Amino acid sequence: MRTASTEQPSNERTDRETRPTGVSRPTPLGALGEVAWREIQDSTGSAAGIPLLLNSIAWGGARTADAALDELRDRICQYGFVVEQATAATVPFLWELAQLPHVTCRARILLLLKNIADARQWENTATAYPKLLNRRENHVVWERAARQAVHARRGALRQLRAEKDAEVVRASSELARALGE
Repeated sequence: MRTASTEQPSNERTDRETRPTGVSRPTPLGALGEVAWREIQDSTGSAAGIPLLLNSIAWGGARTADAALDELRDRICQYGFVVEQATAATVPFLWELAQLPHVTCRARILLLLKNIADARQWENTATAYPKLLNRRENHVVWERAARQAVHARRGALRQLRAEKDAEVVRASSELARALGE
């Protein structure tokens, strides 16, 4: 015999996403601590300030995020074409930020990734001055590693090109062309 429920209606929110126990969603920028930022260089010297900039882009308002992205660009892709040792380590986080809907400067992040993918400054200079390749700090290797890091995450472009944000679609299409997609 079936009886009517005697439970009182719940006053708890039911619109929250629930996950099975033991399954967690990675925290944005959760892997920042896995990079030895103090041991690598950006255009200012130690790259120790990069995590703060990435967090400001991720969680700051539009003005804060834009300012942080401008400073980050100067540190890892100066003038839009000169990459640094820290660039390759930063690229996966840029890809991550570009995919987060709440980040306010996603199109600009994608254009920064395009600049990094197009960077050939050190490689071109080494062609004319091969002694550059004999330096302890091999900028050509940094440049190639940065380009490879951009190429490694290009699978995200399909999702980004399907976004509703026209600026993100335009920037991701430009990046796709630069990557030969």
